[in-house]
Amino acid sequence: MDLNGEEPKESFIADIEKADPGVVTCLENRMHGFEDGDTVTFREIKGMTALNGNMCKIRVLTPYAYSICDTSTDQFAPYEHDGIATQVKVTSSTHFESLKKQLHAPALLTPDLSRFEAPGSIHLGICALHKFRELHGRFPNIRCNKDAALLEQLAEDVNSQMEQRVDSIDKNLIRNLSYTSQGCFPPLCAALGGIAAQEGLKALTGKFTPLKQWLHFDASEVLSGFENSDVQCFLPRQNRYDALRICIGEELCQQLCNLRIFMVGCGAIGCEMIKNYAMIGISTAEKGQITITDNDLIEKSNLNRQFLFRPHHIQKPKSTTAAQSALEINPDLQIEAQQYKVCPQTENSAYTDAFFTSQDLIVNALDNVEARRYVDSRCVVNQRALLESGTMGAKGHVQVIVPHLTESYSTQRDPPDEDVPYCTLKSFPATVEHCIQWARDKFESQFSQKPSLFNKFWSSHQSPLHVVEILQNGGTLDGSVQVSRLLERRPSDWDGCVALARLKFEKYFNHKAKQLLHAFPADTKLKDGSLFWQSPKRPPTPVVFSQKDVTHMSFVVTTARILAEMFGVNWNSQDLLPERIAQILAAVKVPEFRPSSKVIITDESVDKPEEDTVTGDELEDAAVRIQRVMGNSAGDQAMGWRFNHLKPADFEKDDDSNGHIDFITAASNLRAEMYSIDPADRLKTKRIAGRIVPAIATTTAAVAGLVTIELIKIVKKSPIEHYKNCFLNLALPVLVFSEPGAVERTVVKDNLSFTLWDKWEVRGHKDFTLQDFLNYFKGKHGFEVTMVVHGVRMIYVPVMPGHRKRLPQTLLKLIKPSQGKKYVDLVVSFESDNSEDIPGPPVRYYFS
Repeated sequence: MDLNGEEPKESFIADIEKADPGVVTCLENRMHGFEDGDTVTFREIKGMTALNGNMCKIRVLTPYAYSICDTSTDQFAPYEHDGIATQVKVTSSTHFESLKKQLHAPALLTPDLSRFEAPGSIHLGICALHKFRELHGRFPNIRCNKDAALLEQLAEDVNSQMEQRVDSIDKNLIRNLSYTSQGCFPPLCAALGGIAAQEGLKALTGKFTPLKQWLHFDASEVLSGFENSDVQCFLPRQNRYDALRICIGEELCQQLCNLRIFMVGCGAIGCEMIKNYAMIGISTAEKGQITITDNDLIEKSNLNRQFLFRPHHIQKPKSTTAAQSALEINPDLQIEAQQYKVCPQTENSAYTDAFFTSQDLIVNALDNVEARRYVDSRCVVNQRALLESGTMGAKGHVQVIVPHLTESYSTQRDPPDEDVPYCTLKSFPATVEHCIQWARDKFESQFSQKPSLFNKFWSSHQSPLHVVEILQNGGTLDGSVQVSRLLERRPSDWDGCVALARLKFEKYFNHKAKQLLHAFPADTKLKDGSLFWQSPKRPPTPVVFSQKDVTHMSFVVTTARILAEMFGVNWNSQDLLPERIAQILAAVKVPEFRPSSKVIITDESVDKPEEDTVTGDELEDAAVRIQRVMGNSAGDQAMGWRFNHLKPADFEKDDDSNGHIDFITAASNLRAEMYSIDPADRLKTKRIAGRIVPAIATTTAAVAGLVTIELIKIVKKSPIEHYKNCFLNLALPVLVFSEPGAVERTVVKDNLSFTLWDKWEVRGHKDFTLQDFLNYFKGKHGFEVTMVVHGVRMIYVPVMPGHRKRLPQTLLKLIKPSQGKKYVDLVVSFESDNSEDIPGPPVRYYFS
């Protein structure tokens, strides 16, 4: 059994101590990521080669070191350099007790440590409920106190028969179970259904750790405040919401019907959320409105988890399609689908402050942190509740954000993703992921950026003669060197595309390796005497082209196809036949390798250069190339064909016919071959190159169900202790509920404090000056203003030259608002009693 479904971890080795036990140290600042008891295997170790291919159980010493077996014996030579340790997935077996035994001695998972006794009480309640039905042939009547008392007594009886009794049964839980036993709460069903479905998949596949053995959790916070409600509010009314009404009552059902929600994103979580909205009747009344937006189109890879979409929906907008599918579930939904992006560019058009304040709450169904932070900032500014969630494979999270109660999404920041150094991708890959990223970048550069540059250049400079004249006179034109090379090499037929692809093979996988070995021979040493080519740097080996090698031919054919598409060259299926390709390749003249003097970047701290520096000689060569093309075409009636616009490729991972993923797979695996790195299969390549976030329908359903439960609590205006953030990992399985972090309050001075949800308002007029603005805060709060900023523009900083001269000027003149703008949000800092700058809350200044 694969316990967690994670990819096996790999770690580069810096040193192995010859001792008992031997201690392995990782490369500087690179944590190994292993855990105590993990099994690892070794490869590519120089010196202590006896470890290569062997498996060792490890004990973690620090995040950068771990101990292995006894390496002090003569069997193990001293360690020299290099080596990779790879985690080994060891099969594990799990044993379960029978249902009969577990009913009386349950092994319970405790998801909420603040309610440690709840799972035991729920277990007793469920057992008692079955007893009740056996005795009475029915479930307890709706909100019937007599039946609730009977169920409580049955729970006590069951507890007396347990091997380990519950010390204090939560009678409120048992009572709520009795009141709602005839009902159905769809969000809780969705959450439990997702978890149960994952357990079923574990049984079928042997992947992930099964639940051992009970998971009980509740959403009883939703029922708080109903103690004195009229029973009539919970009775069925012969409509689709009867089961829900039994649980939460008519008044809350009506509040849900009249809710105004804005949901950003209609992907995996978005589809599940909309389904939940339809099930519980959100926004089905005239006053209600669900607004959804997503600017993406449906792709084939979406269909395995975004269940509102079907094959015939591919390439249709997600938002409009999701809305149509939702109406099939519940025709009464008031739902509006949009395709705008929620970003600064739509703040003054689609998603204004007025739009946000017209919503009751906002729901994020996004897949990237930057967009989440932006929506969070808009919710903070407009003081609107936000429900935040996300999934990655079997992992998921739910965060509740409520104005003036909780912290915001941006309050806590995840550590930034570690960027791969430019020189690693460019010249020194260490993993197949580096090779795939290189191939993805190469696709973008060769088939998208360069043809776009070509089109832009000739749109701006329509006369080739004029371009040549400028270059010959020492002038510079952006992109002229790249454009001239593309112009000269532009093929006119399929044979030319194949030939160009063959030359690219030689450049990328043969000459590149030779150039690196020319610049850094195998015995090159650093200043400290250590070898240049040691882990993680891997010396390349030039790849010799062979028509018998499937990967070699795949690269040539897929590259030629994409080039033909880019250059507008026609081809047919006959052109792809092996004998036809072989015939073309036989005529290709492959140039010999010539060493270059170009500098190779080896410093990992150096970023990618913005653009290559162009010398005067290169500009002259560009002019010569353009002249040569013009001269060769002088007698050709179709002289202009070489200057025709190219067709840049838009990377599309889900269209298997376009060759995009085939190119990246072939290119990355050839680069891996060049650096002696294990290749990746097409599926892994597609996932990495397409930046596909792993998603499982079970996790998505569970998370969306939990979000909807919290949504109902927001509608009820619950206190902070009733809300539940959640982290889950269905692979382990782990389910952890916690109270949201309370908003932090900044105390400025006695009787004056603020939180991130607060904003101060200043109402001015057309003659309101900067000095009036400063005086307002001096008079109201007794503070001296030390800074006023609008966006990225400093309006007033006293120490800045000339800023004090602005004091008599009106804010209208200083800020220059766009026409119709009624207010702006300013950042204002103050001087404290001990002369320190204190940032205040946002200040909304109204112009009138």
